[in-house]
Amino acid sequence: MDASDLDDVLASVREFIRQEVVPLEEQIDADDAIPDEIVAQCKAMGLYGFTIPEQYGGLGLAVAEEVELAMELGWTTPALRSLFGTNNGIAGHVLIEGGTEEQKKSWLPRLASGEVTASFGLTEAEAGSDPSTLSTVARRDGDDWVINGSKRYITNAPVADVIMVFARTNPDAPGNRGISTFLVPAGTPGLSTGPKDHKMGQFGAWTSDVHLDDVRVPAEAVVGGEAGIDNGFRIAAKCLAHGRVHIAAVCVGMAARLVHETVEYARARQAGGKPIAAFQLVQGMVADSVTDLHAGRALVRQAARAFDDGSDKVAGPAAAKYFCSEMVGRVADRAVQVHGGAGYMRGVAVERFYRDARLFRIYEGTSQIQQVIIARDALGPAARG
Repeated sequence: MDASDLDDVLASVREFIRQEVVPLEEQIDADDAIPDEIVAQCKAMGLYGFTIPEQYGGLGLAVAEEVELAMELGWTTPALRSLFGTNNGIAGHVLIEGGTEEQKKSWLPRLASGEVTASFGLTEAEAGSDPSTLSTVARRDGDDWVINGSKRYITNAPVADVIMVFARTNPDAPGNRGISTFLVPAGTPGLSTGPKDHKMGQFGAWTSDVHLDDVRVPAEAVVGGEAGIDNGFRIAAKCLAHGRVHIAAVCVGMAARLVHETVEYARARQAGGKPIAAFQLVQGMVADSVTDLHAGRALVRQAARAFDDGSDKVAGPAAAKYFCSEMVGRVADRAVQVHGGAGYMRGVAVERFYRDARLFRIYEGTSQIQQVIIARDALGPAARG
């Protein structure tokens, strides 16, 4: 995208978030839902397809461009980004990375417009960051596949029109091998979702269990067709690496908002006849958060450039996600501390962001999984003994 066009997109999104979404944050948190008018505006602005290639109706942003947008999205409740995050991220990229041309033409334009919402069905009760213990299975039955199993914590599952289901198609293959990905439309017999999860934070972003009981899909439902059989983990790994850079950028955006809230409160709050901003220990917390923010922003931009040029699509995304998800937790904690008792009260932005931020260290690979990826990349074969 041309630089001036990107600037226009960022300016429009910034205005939309700060003028339209921020005033509704408490309502979204209380109602556990994004208002319909906000959803409609997101579709009209092209937010459901900003990473989807232009030939399929999206904006086709490169990762270096995408992270600038993600940092703007991070300024408000992460439930907003979650509306369209799976279309642009781990679910949509399943098709971008591994789909046949027919699958791309059939699904990507509808993902980009928001006509269809997709979910990424990988996580299970005993298989999350490490899918080697995946227990959902798909067996061949004539020209069809029959899928059985359950998924856990699946974002947008209650409203998904299609779920990218990862299932073991070769039970004899070790570890991460022998896994395939299936396009399973909502309404397919045997496919059901559980009640919405009641989470610590990120209200308005819906997750639930997904159950597959003798779900029968045609051979064309295998992402990538015959070439995609037993290739699901490779596809998942590519999607997750891209998603980690994006999540890191969202964390930077949230950290920017938390620094803003902290600075404004420290300037306004009086103690002993002067603003608490005059106290050096408060200044120290603000300085630490500002420094964390700068470091996270620089790391995200570097990781995005390396992802785009192909020089680092493994350790860089992991390092960015690891640092920035941990960083925003520290910034949120300091923000609550500077606010004092007010920071522990519902209705105060930093209290809500403190709850929201905690999830970033868990999904799309826990911090511990990122440490393993980073260390193995640095240490090479020695890391495996």
